[in-house]
Amino acid sequence: MLKSGILNPQVNSLLSRVRHTNLLVIADRGFPFWPQIETVDLSLVDDIPRVLDVLEAVRKNFSIGRFFMAEEFLRRNAEPVVEMFGVAMEGAEVVYESHVEFKRRVPNAIGLIRTGDTTQYANVILESA
Repeated sequence: MLKSGILNPQVNSLLSRVRHTNLLVIADRGFPFWPQIETVDLSLVDDIPRVLDVLEAVRKNFSIGRFFMAEEFLRRNAEPVVEMFGVAMEGAEVVYESHVEFKRRVPNAIGLIRTGDTTQYANVILESA
């Protein structure tokens, strides 16, 4: 039995299949469903868990080279929210692009983890290092 780290077996399985330069999406509750991509839905109620909660858990055992986010995130959220994401992504390159471009990357991802986050455009694509 696992005693620490990520306890969810579906998330563990998904993470174990990510290789060099593969993509993993961590999405908010309103992100579209992609039938061709394995989705692990962790949403419980509004904002539980948040994208930042999942990102914090994943980063402990995941080598990230780049993050992708929609540039709309910067315009639609208050500075403290933007700063929290900046801290969570520290140490890796962050690429901001249009939400349309962001979603074009999704079909190439190994999987998607859906959260209950209500933060606008709080979707993150992680590219493994």
